[in-house]
Amino acid sequence: MRLRWVRLLALLLSLSLVAAACDDDDNGGDDGDATTTSQEEGAAPADRGNVDGTLVLGSVLPSTGDLGVLGEPMNQAVAMAIRDINAAGGALGGDVELVAEDSATDENVANQAVDKLLGPDQVDAIIGPASSRVSLSVIDKITGARTVQCSPSNTGVDFTTYEDDGYYFRTAPPDNLQGRVLAEMIADDGHASVSIMHLADAYGQGFADSLAESLEEVGVTVDEQVGYDPQGTNFDADVARLVEAGSEANALIAFPDTGATIIQTMVEEGIGPQDVQLYLTDGTQSGSLGASVDPDNPTVVAGSKGTAPSAAPPGGAEFFPAAFAEFAPGVDTIFSAHAYDCTIVIALAAIAADSDDSTAIRDEMNAITTAEEGDVECSTFAECKEALEAGDGIDYQGAAGPLDFAEAGEPSRGEYDRWEFGDETTEGDDGAVSVAIDVIDTVVVSEEGVEGAAE
Repeated sequence: MRLRWVRLLALLLSLSLVAAACDDDDNGGDDGDATTTSQEEGAAPADRGNVDGTLVLGSVLPSTGDLGVLGEPMNQAVAMAIRDINAAGGALGGDVELVAEDSATDENVANQAVDKLLGPDQVDAIIGPASSRVSLSVIDKITGARTVQCSPSNTGVDFTTYEDDGYYFRTAPPDNLQGRVLAEMIADDGHASVSIMHLADAYGQGFADSLAESLEEVGVTVDEQVGYDPQGTNFDADVARLVEAGSEANALIAFPDTGATIIQTMVEEGIGPQDVQLYLTDGTQSGSLGASVDPDNPTVVAGSKGTAPSAAPPGGAEFFPAAFAEFAPGVDTIFSAHAYDCTIVIALAAIAADSDDSTAIRDEMNAITTAEEGDVECSTFAECKEALEAGDGIDYQGAAGPLDFAEAGEPSRGEYDRWEFGDETTEGDDGAVSVAIDVIDTVVVSEEGVEGAAE
């Protein structure tokens, strides 16, 4: 049992020492902003006193806000992973604990949540946030505290080269890979021109730039590229630019709430999914999107196509899709496998390190996802744990596929679903209507390009 009062005492002592060492001029004032700053060069963060042999994980994933709908699969998958870990005897001789916080898809809320996780809750590693924009607002705070961070859905290209001292990881591949898949999909459908509308943030801008570059490479003209305010509520002027461009197809890189409003406006302006082919991405791969666009006609999005990191790739752990469906019936699957993998990999790294010291965990994260001679290939926590405790190295084959972490702590390749909204709907127990999401196929892509269908 964790002695939280001991940790609190250690934290208070640490804070008092810091206060004694710094005068008011050094500390500066609180300007009310929730932005973060990196550690001063050469300055080591204070020991948080959280290395006690009990692995405590924190999550800061969205339950509300623009990504609230997509947050449910991730939150459920983390809870499922904790269940599976503890059913197999836990890690370091005891159960793994989870402290879950809502990021609300908001930088200020996420920063407050991270403060709580790093402070009073004294977690050993953090899962999330989901949004690249929100992650960029807290990554310095987390990694500067020498704490492992693993996001299941940060796909922004900035993270590959971000200065994080090796503490940042992600199980979703970066958007420069997905951009190639979406570009080829558009070209294969025979469109010669496209306009792109995207969130004007780290996720949207990076994805849009990668997509535009890939489209040009496959011979498709980009007529217009429009960035929209993630906090906006009216997008008439933005959509008007797409109308004026008159492209053969439109691509929308968005989150569910703002995405639904934009598609509403597209429909009103005669360039809706039934008028002009619409391409979407993982940020809007939700069965509830259609009802958000038009509650009276949820199939208004039918025929829209998109790409997303596969939640059930052919190369992923076979048990996961059915197990998740049983654990969270009726819940969308987007990024569920990736959230499950973040949780499992951290726990396995702690076992490999024989410690809940986050720096020791960091040093094992890449090794357990890549194959070395003599490593045991395993896909469940129980069998991976058994191999580690027997003194063997492991090559974890994740629910989201072979992770094969590169030096940057991210997958070196990706498996992507090419999908389409169907014209069939289902109604949940709560009365919510979902539009069918049909997976067309799954492809593998690396830095060299799209390699072909996943096997």
